Amino acid sequence: MDKINLGLIGIGVMGQNLTLNIERNGFSVAVYDREIDRIKTFLQGKAKGKRIIGSTSIDEFLKQLERPRRIILLVNAGKPVDDVIESMKQNLENGDLIIDGGNSYFMDTERRCAALEEEGIYFIGSGVSGGEEGALKGPSIMPGGAPDAYNLIKPVFTKIAAHINDEPCCAYIGPRGAGHYVKMIHNGIEYAIMQLICEAYDIIKTIFGHSASEIGYIFKEWNTGDLNSYLFEISHKVLLKVDEDKNEPLVDLILDTAEQKGTGIWTSQNAFDVGIPIPTINAAVESRILSSFKEQRKAAANLLKGPVIGKMKDGTSFLNDVRSALYASIIISYAQGMALLGAASKEYKYDLKLDKIAKIWRGGCIIRSKILDPIHNAYQKSPSLENMMTDNYFSTQLNILNIPLRRTVATAVKAGIPIMAMSASLAYYDAYRSNRLPANLLQAQRDYFGAHTYRRIDKEGVFHTIWEE
Repeated sequence: MDKINLGLIGIGVMGQNLTLNIERNGFSVAVYDREIDRIKTFLQGKAKGKRIIGSTSIDEFLKQLERPRRIILLVNAGKPVDDVIESMKQNLENGDLIIDGGNSYFMDTERRCAALEEEGIYFIGSGVSGGEEGALKGPSIMPGGAPDAYNLIKPVFTKIAAHINDEPCCAYIGPRGAGHYVKMIHNGIEYAIMQLICEAYDIIKTIFGHSASEIGYIFKEWNTGDLNSYLFEISHKVLLKVDEDKNEPLVDLILDTAEQKGTGIWTSQNAFDVGIPIPTINAAVESRILSSFKEQRKAAANLLKGPVIGKMKDGTSFLNDVRSALYASIIISYAQGMALLGAASKEYKYDLKLDKIAKIWRGGCIIRSKILDPIHNAYQKSPSLENMMTDNYFSTQLNILNIPLRRTVATAVKAGIPIMAMSASLAYYDAYRSNRLPANLLQAQRDYFGAHTYRRIDKEGVFHTIWEE
């Protein structure tokens, strides 16, 4: 029997779909999962008649693979990844390749790369975005590791990835943990955009009293313009879905407590480490956390009062404001994420190509959007661009869009609607464009109580003042 081209461990829905994608593109696949029944079900179902074989043990799995072995892991982040690596390590050979395709923390990937390199084993940490559908039909793939390691898997990844204009949405990202770092920031931007869409939905629902389906049709129309994106597409479909049992919008029956798997939190934590402000992304993370305090919020709703306003009747112009405010805030979200990527590239010596990253995000991934074309153009034109808001295309857009963003934020605040991400976007925009911030007073305060010193605008040097005799 001929050896199998590559192996995949972890055949949940994502693993199954990625396996089918790989096989469809001309490669044979061996699969393994610690739940043996899952392997049997897969082989007798979706994988039946295809060049996919199962294994009942790690040893059997490894013996089936051609050399050098190429093994993709799709298991939960953290200890499960280390456990699988440890179970295989003694039977691997120099030049074999392990690819972690899960949402692992990038510093864990750095550690695994270093440890396996000492034993002559290649390791790639690869971001894979696109959800279940992307895994099957073509995801965006962000592999990081040694260039030689990437060359071993490149023929597979470039075939199974989504394609835009015949170009794969996959490219070598950088060394060590670069691939998982970029996927982490991708997810941070994803958090921000999702929260912004939710806030626009909440504004329209509260100000106009529109039903979920009415908002769904508004979003469907908006998706044909500048806001065109995967997240907007699924949002209008979600809003139009009706529960069959109750004949009501399904979204209205869903509990308003959001969950998360950690990548957004990691993005916020890392931004503080690197020293880059990402307030819109942070607000999205905090909004999910705040939503989980359901019982506290229910109690507070009976105690803490807000404004009482009537429904807006003739609101065509305000609807246009909300659409423009949403677009402005999404631009600002991408600007924060890309600025963090640029700073982290220097901090971790990743040498990230931001134009290339924007390019591979255009297809397959969750944040694929029409806006990624001008983002790609901005960084292709100016690779060292520190903040894409200063690119001519985006500065021209924001000089116009910030006005309806202000009107939308003002209206929402007057109505008592929590718009943590949208208001954070406006504050970030205003702070970034400010020639002078009140940090001068802050420095004086710090010097007063802690003798932390300050600098002056009229003379060189570092100063300390005895503020009170």
